[in-house]
Amino acid sequence: MLELLNLSFKVNDDGEKKEILNDVSLTLEDGKFLVITGPNGGGKSTLAKIIMGIEKPTGGKILWNGTDITDMSITERAKLGIGYAFQQPPRFKGLTVRDLLSLSHGSTLPEDQCCTYLTNVGLCSKDYLNREVDATLSGGEIKRIEIATIMARNVDLAIYDEPEAGIDLWSFNMLIESFKNISAKNNQSMIIISHQERIMKIADEIAIIANGTVSKKGPVDEVFPLLMNEFNSACNFR
Repeated sequence: MLELLNLSFKVNDDGEKKEILNDVSLTLEDGKFLVITGPNGGGKSTLAKIIMGIEKPTGGKILWNGTDITDMSITERAKLGIGYAFQQPPRFKGLTVRDLLSLSHGSTLPEDQCCTYLTNVGLCSKDYLNREVDATLSGGEIKRIEIATIMARNVDLAIYDEPEAGIDLWSFNMLIESFKNISAKNNQSMIIISHQERIMKIADEIAIIANGTVSKKGPVDEVFPLLMNEFNSACNFR
């Protein structure tokens, strides 16, 4: 279980302290799928980076399965089963998809197991297994390969920061199917930072972060209609 207790995060902005997160508290039960959404600049991506250890909070605590990981490094958190997928995944010229999956797993993966991971994210293994993870891959392809590497790691908590950013409609449809498969087949906890309606609909819970605080959190069937009502009210007002 992931517990965020009264997290805050401040940065220096031209000599002044700027508050990005203020007293954020969230709990994610094991095996649950949480979408964090809200307006741009509200602190969503910062929160994801703090959970992974890319940024360090200026206040509060992070507990993972009862252990205080607030001061732990990225490497230490990864060893505890936490994984992170970037908005723009890195590319590795000279490294094949098969090699990357094996590196993520921690040992050499048999070909049939590599193929299973690629199939689960909607990629034909014959076309991708021996391709290099370089600039020849499209945005949608590289993002699905990154999801496959997190599956190969068999993490307990996977964090995805706006996985839909910059990809085409067809690739987005495949991403949705990938997340559905992960949610249905694995007992993996998952956090996705997203604005996308279709990603929110397949989640267990939604948390709304605005102005650095959690304004609402609950089951998707409770929170999603509230989001739609707010959106419709804003459109009608205009």
